[in-house]
Amino acid sequence: MTKPPTARGLHVSLRTADGRSTASQRWLQRQLNDPYVAAARADGWRSRAAYKLIQMDDRHKLIKPGARVVDLGAAPGGWTQVAMARAGDRGRVVAIDLLPMDAVAGATILQGDFQDEAAEAAVLEALSGQAELVLSDMAPNTTGHRPTDHLRIMALAELALDFALKVLAPGGGFAAKVLQGGSEAEMMARLRRHFRAVRHAKPEASRKDSAELYVVATGFRA
Repeated sequence: MTKPPTARGLHVSLRTADGRSTASQRWLQRQLNDPYVAAARADGWRSRAAYKLIQMDDRHKLIKPGARVVDLGAAPGGWTQVAMARAGDRGRVVAIDLLPMDAVAGATILQGDFQDEAAEAAVLEALSGQAELVLSDMAPNTTGHRPTDHLRIMALAELALDFALKVLAPGGGFAAKVLQGGSEAEMMARLRRHFRAVRHAKPEASRKDSAELYVVATGFRA
């Protein structure tokens, strides 16, 4: 599914707060009325985030048939599902997360910290070679303080890039979540030193009121 889903039926309202905080009520209300949440259930994706990767891949052709792909911070597995579906039976997809994650047919699931040397070695062993694409949809728990949240997510994206620079094959690609806020310019400059093409992406599945962006880099210079 590559086109934005459309909402069907009437707007759903919460009948009672049931002791929930205002923030929790807003989140639940948004989930109940989010067409991507409903579409993910219908299409068998584990999260609405699957559509973000689908839309970026449709536009930027990141996942080649037979590709070796690493999905960092992969749980609950929506991006892993998409990567496996698009890389196909000849592809190798390795998902790693600190949290346990249910199996995805055809993919290798690792639990651990991707910053550990042992985890890096395990990823390369599972891939049987260097990666052709490293993905990161990682985000820290938000504080509600936008500058702090920006710096925290940028730190995760930098760690993902550090990992990618160690495991990518020449010509490989990298995509990671960031937040608008100023310091992403430094990361873009760093990416341009290592990749031939670097751009921002805002898939339609990203909520319009969100500062979320993705950096997409292709043509890794080993």
